[in-house]
Amino acid sequence: MTDTPTENKPEHAVPEPAEHSAEWSGSGDPIAYTARSEWIVIHKNEKPVAEIFSTAYIADDGGEGRPVTFVFNGGPGAASAYLHMGAVGPRRINFPSDGAMPAPPIRLVENAESWLAFTDLVFVDPVGTGFSRVIEPDSPKEGGPKDDHDPKAFFGLKRDLESLGEFMTRWLSTRGRWESPIFIAGESYGGFRGAKLARLLPESYGIGLSGVVLISPALEFAPLNPSDYDALPWIDKLPTMAAAAVFHGRSRAFAPETPIEEVQAAAEAFATSQYVAFLTRGAGLSEQERGAITTRLADLVGLPVELVQRAEGRITMQVFVRELLRPEGKVLGLYDSTITAHDPFPDREAFAGPDPTLAGIESAYTSAINQQLRQEIGVETDRDYHLLSYEVFRSWKLDMEQHALDSNVGSTDDLRYGMSLNPHLRVFITHGRYDLVTPYYTTDRIRNLMRLDPDVAARLTVTHYGGGHMFYGWEASRLAFRSAVDEFYQGALGA
Repeated sequence: MTDTPTENKPEHAVPEPAEHSAEWSGSGDPIAYTARSEWIVIHKNEKPVAEIFSTAYIADDGGEGRPVTFVFNGGPGAASAYLHMGAVGPRRINFPSDGAMPAPPIRLVENAESWLAFTDLVFVDPVGTGFSRVIEPDSPKEGGPKDDHDPKAFFGLKRDLESLGEFMTRWLSTRGRWESPIFIAGESYGGFRGAKLARLLPESYGIGLSGVVLISPALEFAPLNPSDYDALPWIDKLPTMAAAAVFHGRSRAFAPETPIEEVQAAAEAFATSQYVAFLTRGAGLSEQERGAITTRLADLVGLPVELVQRAEGRITMQVFVRELLRPEGKVLGLYDSTITAHDPFPDREAFAGPDPTLAGIESAYTSAINQQLRQEIGVETDRDYHLLSYEVFRSWKLDMEQHALDSNVGSTDDLRYGMSLNPHLRVFITHGRYDLVTPYYTTDRIRNLMRLDPDVAARLTVTHYGGGHMFYGWEASRLAFRSAVDEFYQGALGA
């Protein structure tokens, strides 16, 4: 655990907090709330080493029993603006109903699906994201000791989790909220964080959790890095590719109107039987068997049989999004394979254009969060808001004792441990069915391997929605998701 501040620690000037009073009426009964944006200083060896920025929305008459939820995104290197301005906060981007990129200028609307209806909210930007910053080490005085603080120390798995634990204890203490039911919600790598924190927070920081919500999580690192010598990453992405092929009318296995659940169930069955035999036995299969399997695979994903056979049945998501609609000169989004964009360089061998579902929406979220923080709440700072810091992403490291041959990095064991440690903890995991980056089937497969007894299994909810990584851009999915999360909170609170 990191140091906690004491009266003897040196003062460090941080930007002034900002507060704004408003009313949210999305649930029918108006809720008066106070929004507060502020920086909390993190210390090491009694020295300030980082500032973590957060924005909280607190109901004015919520009372001690009202839950508080800490919300963060992933990356690593992503600020909390995606969940803040896309799904959970009291105001959101005015998306088209299908989640496509809205035309500029970006407009904000009251978010009728905000979680403010049933919980106070604290959106946290980890160090290096949003307005959060590392405090640069002091220059050593002549003849004095050198400051050994590493400015990139927070860009690591262990230190990142510790900083969030320290932030939460500081926030709960300064706000007098230790008696409140506490939830955490994380998206993508933030889902990895959330599963890790399910164990770390009660063990090391004394924070008992009522619930954990993991949105499009990457629970294990291994499935994210496919190679010629493993099977799981290829298996996990196949049902999503099959659904995308049907959506775009390219499937030769299913008619365009086939329900997505039927398509993905059939793809799952093929992936875990014939396809897994192909991936694990390789040349041990006859040419006839290999030909039949690759032909079926090509029909499911809507690609030419020759391309699938040349790739030895291993279609990367980058190849899939480039090739499915190549005759139309279009590419699919990696994070939502229903979204398309024109390929600006169709003649080049490697795709050199932007991903329409990440780079394409970056300006929308950057505009939205700056409107909310600077214009609505009144934050005054010369800092740029780092929506997605590639410096943080590139610098990320495993800052824990680990042998070079121990390459398994994951959070599922921590989640299982946390659910055993706290017999009241409830967990909600969800994905978008068209997300290729963190496909839903990875979580479904892992869930079935967690060896949960019936009592623990009853506290774990896994459900998926139409859309991609940020499926809440789809109006129907956002409505269904909010309703399910509301029910989840009531169950976690014993209502």
